Amino acid sequence: MSAPARTRNSRADTSPGVDADTAASPALHRSTDSAWDTLRRGFALSPEFTRGLALTAVFAVVATVGKVVVPLAVQQIIDNGLLAEGGIDIGFVTGTVVLCATLVVLTAVSSYVMNARLYRSTEGGLATLRRKAFRHVHDLSVLTQNSERKGALVSRVTSDVDQISTFMQWGGILLVVSTGQLAIATVLMAVYSWQLTLLVWVCFLPLLFGVRWLQKLLSRAYLLVRERTGEMLGVVSETVVGAAVIRAHGTEERTAERVDESVLATRTAQVRAQRLSMAVSPFAEVVSAFTYAVVVVVGVWLGVTGSLTAGQLVAFLFLINLFIAPMTMATEIFNEAQNAIAGWRRVLGVLDTVPDIADPGSSGRTLPRGPVSIRFDHVSYAYPGGPRVLDDIDVEIAPGRRVAVVGETGSGKTTFVKLLTRLMDPAEGRVLLDGTDLREVAFSSLRSRVVMVPQEGFLFDSTLGDNIRFARPEVTDEQIGAAIVDLGLGDWLAGLPHGLDTPVGQRGESLSAGERQLVALVRAAIAGPDLLVLDEATSAVDPATEVRIQRALDRLTRGRTSVAIAHRLSTAEAADEVLVFDDGRIAQRGTHAELVGQPGVYADLHASWVRSSA
Repeated sequence: MSAPARTRNSRADTSPGVDADTAASPALHRSTDSAWDTLRRGFALSPEFTRGLALTAVFAVVATVGKVVVPLAVQQIIDNGLLAEGGIDIGFVTGTVVLCATLVVLTAVSSYVMNARLYRSTEGGLATLRRKAFRHVHDLSVLTQNSERKGALVSRVTSDVDQISTFMQWGGILLVVSTGQLAIATVLMAVYSWQLTLLVWVCFLPLLFGVRWLQKLLSRAYLLVRERTGEMLGVVSETVVGAAVIRAHGTEERTAERVDESVLATRTAQVRAQRLSMAVSPFAEVVSAFTYAVVVVVGVWLGVTGSLTAGQLVAFLFLINLFIAPMTMATEIFNEAQNAIAGWRRVLGVLDTVPDIADPGSSGRTLPRGPVSIRFDHVSYAYPGGPRVLDDIDVEIAPGRRVAVVGETGSGKTTFVKLLTRLMDPAEGRVLLDGTDLREVAFSSLRSRVVMVPQEGFLFDSTLGDNIRFARPEVTDEQIGAAIVDLGLGDWLAGLPHGLDTPVGQRGESLSAGERQLVALVRAAIAGPDLLVLDEATSAVDPATEVRIQRALDRLTRGRTSVAIAHRLSTAEAADEVLVFDDGRIAQRGTHAELVGQPGVYADLHASWVRSSA
């Protein structure tokens, strides 16, 4: 009934007393695409960004062309109204002003419609981007999710997308309008005087080259800003969630210093990026003033020579203002653009990370209902960058058997159950349920047949009933009540102040640790699995609650295959069979009565349990 342990050259642990799950984990992909490729991929991921863009572009053209109405009206009023050959033409001036006012109103309406359409399309695109990123985060393996702080991971779906939103709804609109404004102003200036137009462009060429060079520096600077922001959110999130532990150990000062360091690192990155983005602004102002001065001098000279009228020169000066505005706004546009591109790269980094646990989907197999048989067919596993934590596990569990898995910390028992629930895939060998490789089973079938009850079941900030029916929202209160009674927990439910409507608080903090475990067990019962995997549901409760949980477990596992990681003697004693893990192998196998009398790992663990409970 027992198998002798075989020696190995390497330990299952990465270090003494350290669980194998702390070994190196695969990190999220880091995007190295150029700015243009990043934007192109971002738009492709969210087609709403470009949906209806043609009509929006029409309104943008009208809004942009409307900006030259005033300069043209001024030129016509001066040359053909105020300086007309027969004297001031009041009728012409009045008609021109009325036409100008009408066109300005039309421009304002077009600008409003353009903005509204752009806001609607960008919000749709951003919502799609958030949904895709969020769903992909859930598709990533546990190892990949553990490679980053949860707060930093959440920031990729929230604050990084917010940066994209800021650019798309402000910088993007400004970029579209400014580009059109720049083109139209250039064309009209060339109509009035190609010499002055060429002069304006010559004055601004150094600024354009400087902005292009600055773009590379800004790209790196704002990527660092997004990374520091993600790290800061991760630290703050941990601090808020762990507030009770911090107070209990009196580490408020050290924790505050840690938060301060993260906040200051974010501030430093932000200041450096802002300093870079603002570097061009003073230069742009100098260039603008110099351009005005040169145009006035040369324009007057052209007027004296008869090449330019007074009205054309005044209109040209108005057009220079339209030309300069986009140039001087380039700093802020690039500022938001680089921030957005950095955010987009981080979101793409999530989407580019290939899930190593893939759902076969419609091509996957559906398992029939009924007690499950389990087979580990020469399974080995090693965490990334570490030694093997499971080595050639070859074991079969018959349907309907209740199995306890025991072993020292780092022996491989947690990895065993993670492979069984397909939170990870084996590096070698196969894990089979009812003779079918788990990699061939559709997630929808696997999750309905296999339910894992973790050591600390997560509860959402809602009512007790909502948490219990989480996997099956269609279940009624009556069905939940019947399940609770079947598990022998009717007295517990009756003792709650509001029954199933009792609020559990954030993370279930309104309930005790034992009550949270009871909720997790009822939730599992409602899910109706054929294979129940438990990470020692009685490891952190008082003796009275342990008895209650054990009674519920006995009823819940009846007729089902169950595998439980056992940290307490009672769990191993109640099991039909015990698997003893040591150094990544199954060292012993048998019933509690058989193993307790044999020299070996189990007898040592049993003696330790007895001493700790004495």
